[in-house]
Amino acid sequence: MDGQSPESSSLYSMEFPTPAVPDDEGKGTVLLHALEGFADAGHAVGLAAQHIRDSLDSELVATFDADELIDYRSRRPTIEFSGDSFTGVTMPSLSMHAVTDTSGRGFLLLSGSEPDLKWERFVEAVARLAERFGVTDVVGLNAIPMAVPHTRPSTITAHGSDVAALGDLPRWGSSMKLPASASMLLELRLAEKSYRASGLSVHVPHYLAQSNYPAASARLLQAVTTVTDLELPVSALENAASQMREQIDNEVSGNSEIESVVHALEEQYDSYTKVQESRASLLAAEDELPSGDELGAEFEKFLAEQAGNGPDGNGGPQSAS
Repeated sequence: MDGQSPESSSLYSMEFPTPAVPDDEGKGTVLLHALEGFADAGHAVGLAAQHIRDSLDSELVATFDADELIDYRSRRPTIEFSGDSFTGVTMPSLSMHAVTDTSGRGFLLLSGSEPDLKWERFVEAVARLAERFGVTDVVGLNAIPMAVPHTRPSTITAHGSDVAALGDLPRWGSSMKLPASASMLLELRLAEKSYRASGLSVHVPHYLAQSNYPAASARLLQAVTTVTDLELPVSALENAASQMREQIDNEVSGNSEIESVVHALEEQYDSYTKVQESRASLLAAEDELPSGDELGAEFEKFLAEQAGNGPDGNGGPQSAS
């Protein structure tokens, strides 16, 4: 690069002048990737990324070409219609920002829609940016629906190429084959390129997977601090989580079927916490419990019976009338 024009590739274009990423005593740069789509239950990943951009100083570094990476037929953009004409459209976006944490340390945030297409080329483009900015650590954020209660703290599992860097965060502890995501491929390929790559998956109550669940977002950012030593604010997310908890409790209260299911999940959660078996799964239970689908269907049935009939404009359940 000659310093006179922004760098670009077929998949992204750089801002000019390119923002600097403040270093902190040679620790290296952290790259967080928060891709919405496949693994974003409770919109926890999207909420976390938006919170980072809103609460910390950030500058746009690069914009990826959505036309090259997104299949609009599988995730159709939302278009606005006035009744007479189309007035606007919200297109998917994917971008990288340079962010400064509360201690003054800089890091990179890759956020937006998960690519549908050209994953390998996308990974190579991210790797090129990572090399340019001296990235040493790459951390992916994910949120998955689980049979856990909303009345208990959000739990998390971690994985990565450097197990020691994960500290005391719980692990899955068993091998499996599962559908891949662009986030997973980023972790794999960048680990192969000798970056210290890890992933954090927060567990969201299955019955709230389609609602905004800021408690999970706060837990994700707390785990990022554990893995990277970045100092990230979470108080606003925690306040939003308290308000959401009150809404959910109001919806559940008085419905014996929902209350019994939540109580069963609480017993399962408390039993797991007490035993503290690092290799245990939150999905395992000694007693017969409803499946995630059964739980979600029952909760949706309950919400449909309420006057509000579904989520409000902010993605949270409405109070029963």
